[in-house]
Amino acid sequence: MIKKRLFLTTALSILITFLITFFAFSSGFSEDNKNIQFKKQPEIQQIKPKKHVKIKLKRSAENKYTWEITGDDVDEIVKADRRLRKLLKIE
Repeated sequence: MIKKRLFLTTALSILITFLITFFAFSSGFSEDNKNIQFKKQPEIQQIKPKKHVKIKLKRSAENKYTWEITGDDVDEIVKADRRLRKLLKIE
């Protein structure tokens, strides 16, 4: 029983190795590689992920809040500042 399994496992391994080798070195496989062409698309290169606004919120001993807002988009910084002022009921 063990010898039979060992024989089947070995035969299956040899068959898989043969098939992989056959398909890797066949002429059809190499012809497909010759026809592959890469194209640059400038509209894809211009897309950048949107960075988040970073807020460092601090509370003083008098329970007053201050914050530092950093980011790349000025509009997002202004929106974050307005939202903080509204949530903390400042001004």
